[in-house]
Amino acid sequence: MDMTAQVTIRDARESDFEAVVALDQAGVQHEKPAYWRGIFDRYVRAGRNDRIFLVADMAGELVGFIVGEVRAWEFGSPPCGWVFALIVAPALRERGVGQMMFEEICRRLKRAGVTTVRTMVDREDKLTLSFFRSQGLRTGRYIELEKPL
Repeated sequence: MDMTAQVTIRDARESDFEAVVALDQAGVQHEKPAYWRGIFDRYVRAGRNDRIFLVADMAGELVGFIVGEVRAWEFGSPPCGWVFALIVAPALRERGVGQMMFEEICRRLKRAGVTTVRTMVDREDKLTLSFFRSQGLRTGRYIELEKPL
């Protein structure tokens, strides 16, 4: 049975908050309700077209979410889309839910006027890296640099 036929991608609602926190905690093993409250305030409540928060809904249950935005002129880069959060319920990974969400956020970013989408992935996170590569993302021209403080 095709699981994706039962999944609807829609805009996040305030009522999704607790489910997002729980799904994130299941995926990353850290509960971050204050972080997600800030994201909900800026991406769900604010109602801006350049900030996108989508959820995957299967029969009323939240089974995934993706968050992104249009970023303009960072380090001289023309406006582009950034995806900075993607979570799929562990039991539904590798079944097309992430692809559905990624395709929808890309459609919306394109409508917002950007022609490139970017993300950042931990080099040890093989599953997420493989997913984004399967969606056509490749190493870009910018290099992330960091320094411990």
